Amino acid sequence: MFLTKKRLAHIVFESNDKASRTFDLVLLWLIFGSIIVVILDSVASLHLKYGEIFYILELAFTLLFTLEYMLRVWLTSKTLKYVTSFYGIVDLLAILPVYLSFFILNTQLLSVIRALRLLRVIRILKLGRYLSEADFLRESLKASATKIQIFLFSVLTIVLIMGTLMFVVEGPASGFTSIPVAMYWAIVTLTTVGFGDITPQTPFGQLLASLIMLLGYAIIAVPTGIVSSEMAKRRKPEHFEHAKSCTHCGFDHLEKGDKYCRNCGEQIPD
Repeated sequence: MFLTKKRLAHIVFESNDKASRTFDLVLLWLIFGSIIVVILDSVASLHLKYGEIFYILELAFTLLFTLEYMLRVWLTSKTLKYVTSFYGIVDLLAILPVYLSFFILNTQLLSVIRALRLLRVIRILKLGRYLSEADFLRESLKASATKIQIFLFSVLTIVLIMGTLMFVVEGPASGFTSIPVAMYWAIVTLTTVGFGDITPQTPFGQLLASLIMLLGYAIIAVPTGIVSSEMAKRRKPEHFEHAKSCTHCGFDHLEKGDKYCRNCGEQIPD
């Protein structure tokens, strides 16, 4: 029996019956297989020995994904919406690197972007109930955006000042050949990464480096505190769902044992 376009679209885009779930699971295994091939092909010894096999497999995977992409474009009733959606763009980017490799060397290795397609597992394994928690985290980060931007600007200012000081104090003799290079060193030191490719040699330079290291430990906690604060604010309405409200200012985030309003200070009647 031939599949109708409507039935085929259900199989491709949905996952609430055996046929559609089978299609999605096969697709996931194909994505896993293609990613493994790309990873193995990047190993020089394996590439020399099995490079041709890897290339053929990658072409086969790409052909299958191309057919699947064309099928999705054909089946969807809102072609432009799908093509410009997150999944639509990812599906397209999953096949482009191999075609680009015909003109630009080694771009086929960018096929690992197919890993983003594994996000479909949320739908396939019915994990959608966890998306609300993801939305909660996203909203908290969004609310923290301004504070984080100010924080990053402050860090950039510190990096600029410290980098310039180190360039003046240490100079090219110690590897600080320019202010940008010194700023790179300041970023590495401030983030406590410490590559060790550039190190201060003078006592004053080492003192500055020590200060930046200590400052780095203090700075690490700032973004975490900002986001945690926003998350706590967004959780409060749940905890205060049955709490009292201030009759004077209308503030409704009061705990049951509060005698005075946290916002205006007025006494709360019993």
